[in-house]
Amino acid sequence: MEPERIPVPVDTTAPGGTTNAYVLGSDRAVLVDPAAATSELDTALDGRQVDTVLVTHAHPDHVGGVAAYADGGATVLARAGYEDRFERATGVVPDDTVRDGATVETDAGAVRVASTPGHAPDHVALGFDDGVLVGDLAIASGSVVVGSGEGDMRGYLTALRRLHTRDPERLYPGHGPVIDEPRAVLERLLTHRLDREKAVLRAVQEGAKTVAEITDAAYEKDISGVRELAEATVEAHLEKLAVEKRVGWDGARANA
Repeated sequence: MEPERIPVPVDTTAPGGTTNAYVLGSDRAVLVDPAAATSELDTALDGRQVDTVLVTHAHPDHVGGVAAYADGGATVLARAGYEDRFERATGVVPDDTVRDGATVETDAGAVRVASTPGHAPDHVALGFDDGVLVGDLAIASGSVVVGSGEGDMRGYLTALRRLHTRDPERLYPGHGPVIDEPRAVLERLLTHRLDREKAVLRAVQEGAKTVAEITDAAYEKDISGVRELAEATVEAHLEKLAVEKRVGWDGARANA
């Protein structure tokens, strides 16, 4: 199965200003991550009926077109246990749910659902043949936001490691180009996160206590344009380190 990637313009701060929608199958297609209902997406569908809609996670830049396809008669699937979250994000009550290990049938073969929380609590990846639709789990260049509140750094690293172990031939991300060298990209993302964790831990050990102080110490580059995201990332690292009893963290101040 070769999914068709259609970059859809979005108004959010998604990398490059687009989110990748994917079409699986032919006569009765499965549509993944319809960020918006656009003429470009309609052209790519080329008259094919959208039979099923599902999303890798219910962030605004992945779900903007769900309601339009639901109105057109598509069956809408949501992650089990997150139906309310899905409805709040889309305005659509899902017709059914999928769980970890479930399969979604297309006329080109089955798609397997895998739970991959980290970037978002409801995040899933969709595997088929030797490829995986990974949503915001991975990106060809740069890094993925895993911030406190929505994100779970322990879950994210676990998801990356499991995907690395699976060793698929190709990854289809939510933003940017298809990833033809998955192992190298996954290893880069893991190394990046673990290096940042070391910097956060070192900052705490050297006396930094607040998120702002730790962020200043852990980032060497200018982050003035993304300060809020950087601080959310640092807090997510602190939450992970606290669970592992490597630092103390009460939600406001850290200590070694």
